[in-house]
Amino acid sequence: MVKGEAAFCFSRMFLTLWNHISGQNEDITNFEPEVFDENETYCGYVMPYCDMPHDKFQTGETVYLDIINKAKKYVYITTPYLVLDHEMVVALTNAAYSGIDIKIICPRVADHWYVRAVGYSYYKELLDAGVRLYEYEPGFIHGKTFLSDDEVSVVGSINLDYRSLYLHFECACWFLDSPVLNSIKSDFEQTLEKCTVITPQSCTSPNIFKKILNAL
Repeated sequence: MVKGEAAFCFSRMFLTLWNHISGQNEDITNFEPEVFDENETYCGYVMPYCDMPHDKFQTGETVYLDIINKAKKYVYITTPYLVLDHEMVVALTNAAYSGIDIKIICPRVADHWYVRAVGYSYYKELLDAGVRLYEYEPGFIHGKTFLSDDEVSVVGSINLDYRSLYLHFECACWFLDSPVLNSIKSDFEQTLEKCTVITPQSCTSPNIFKKILNAL
């Protein structure tokens, strides 16, 4: 739950999109509260943001890359889809090569078999670099979270896949030095207990048809 001034950022995102889709030109400031809760306690920095395909900025991917590239100890990621572009592969593998603990949780049970097949095709390259991959066993996992060094996190709608990063309307919330980081880390660790570890051996299939499918 986001309260206070940060919450109005989501209202602003909605109203901006509403104006675009409806062709209206509502004055967004008319919807802004006159007074925010003056009794709010400090919760670090809480910054909602959005990403859209109509501009030249890949905000979603830029934020993710910034977290990976600035990490000093670890980056923990949950994503339902793993369809990476070159920049993201380079960032993840370089971070792992440099000793950063990169853990990524994906679903074992996919909602689309072909999307899982595409994600699976990245496994070996990531594992060879030292990225640690896990698959959530009980079912499909739909969370999209980044957490790094107990300092910064992102929770939102932005999948770690090409369509979400480049072609979709998305939104998320960026947290810095916020108490919510403890909850996000605890949730990740609890989820990890229900995951299967993916090994390089498990990604080596003798089935020639699977190899061709992954390549495609």
